[in-house]
Amino acid sequence: MSHQPVVATKTSGEMDKPLISRRLVDSDGSLAEAPSEAPKVGILGSGDFARSLTTRLVGSGFGVVVGSRNPKRMAGLFPSAAQVTFQEEAVGSPEVIFVAMFREHYSSLCSLSSQLAGKILVDVSNPTEQEHLQHRESNAEYLASLFPTCSVVKAFNVISAWTLQSGPRDGNRQVPICSDQPEAKHTVSEMVHAMGFTPVDMGSLVSAREVEAMPLRLLPGWKVPALLTLGLLVFFYAYNFVRDVLHPYLQEGKNKFYKLPVSVVNTTLPCVAYVLLSLVYLPGVLAAALQLRRGTKYRRFPDWLDHWLQHRKQIGLLSFFCAALHALYSFCLPLRRSHRYDLVNLAVKQVLANKSHLWVEEEVWRMEIYVSLGVLALGTLSLLAVTSLPSIANSLNWREFSFVQSTLGFVALVLSTLHTLTYGWTRAFEESRYKFYLPPTFTLTLLVPCVVILARGLFLLPCVSRRLSKIRRGWEKDGAIKFTLPMDHTLAQKTSHV
Repeated sequence: MSHQPVVATKTSGEMDKPLISRRLVDSDGSLAEAPSEAPKVGILGSGDFARSLTTRLVGSGFGVVVGSRNPKRMAGLFPSAAQVTFQEEAVGSPEVIFVAMFREHYSSLCSLSSQLAGKILVDVSNPTEQEHLQHRESNAEYLASLFPTCSVVKAFNVISAWTLQSGPRDGNRQVPICSDQPEAKHTVSEMVHAMGFTPVDMGSLVSAREVEAMPLRLLPGWKVPALLTLGLLVFFYAYNFVRDVLHPYLQEGKNKFYKLPVSVVNTTLPCVAYVLLSLVYLPGVLAAALQLRRGTKYRRFPDWLDHWLQHRKQIGLLSFFCAALHALYSFCLPLRRSHRYDLVNLAVKQVLANKSHLWVEEEVWRMEIYVSLGVLALGTLSLLAVTSLPSIANSLNWREFSFVQSTLGFVALVLSTLHTLTYGWTRAFEESRYKFYLPPTFTLTLLVPCVVILARGLFLLPCVSRRLSKIRRGWEKDGAIKFTLPMDHTLAQKTSHV
């Protein structure tokens, strides 16, 4: 059975407006008929999501008929423009019916199978994590098995009830859609457009299991960067604890455990931020080196490098986060009671030593340059973080985005390196700075960034730069271009190219 496309009557500009208003939300409890000229849509269910979906559909120009087991009690919770009735009556006229019910309640609809025959059923449900692991088939596939004469479409499960009410500006616009019936999928896609969202074709109904797993994932792209950041935090915090707290306590009997909450943390944060920033640009250096060695850009990078390249944005944002925390902690240092005591003790020592003027020109200049470079580095990192936002990145063309993320990112790395070097100054060459034979912390952080900067410098040499440019434009050293596609289709979609 063919289905006519459903077309909404409102413009896309109106779809961006919030739909929460007294005109739509307030209801007098009556079962008012929707306008006859509006395309009718049915909804089975009367929960929170069903109410938000009704609000959005009504505001988008659709006539909505809600099927409930207790319509008189639930009518007051729905917009007055929607018709709330029994389930048997709700599935009569609409060709598209949203099933806003839990999986265990699907079987209660079997009594309506004759009335639902030939209609489009849109499954909006989401399983729990336990249910997703327990059932081999998705909720949408299970619904399709119960109603073989219907066209089942999986959609709207990644959209929250709040996003439906407030509009797509406050949430993700993309709505993954999958179905075995192309006409049904097209009809639902038109409805998605009319509601102000963007449909994303995910293929057949087999993909419904993957679509239902999307809301169950908690920041999947941030897991590895977060673990990396946590590991660096633990390592540098323990390293600084041994040098700045444990060593004075064991060697000199001084109790400096008060440094743990602020001072040691503030020493750790810039180390982590600096190393993370260098790890953003190190995979690009390795990728360029591989391309130079292979003489082609048409061979896939190793999986570990490919995944590393994909996580650069998250690593960069975490670097900025640690750098921002370091700046805040640095502003708080003079507020500590211990800092005030140190100033008083220094003044007393100066008086006892009969010194009226304490001024070290070299230290003054070092600190001025150190602070200035730190501010410049943080400002550049802030610019990188802002341009990583989708709303900003989408307004830039490829050349502008590449300039900000690559060129300015490298400038931020250089400024951070100079900031670190002015902090260390000559401390790396002073024997007293090696506690338990451990070198100062800043010397450890310089290793990776210096490798990246030196490598980028080598790539700027004309002989290397020209060859790399030719390779990235399609040249191969053997003169034959060979395309090798990954065997796994999902892996092919995740492949990064530099």
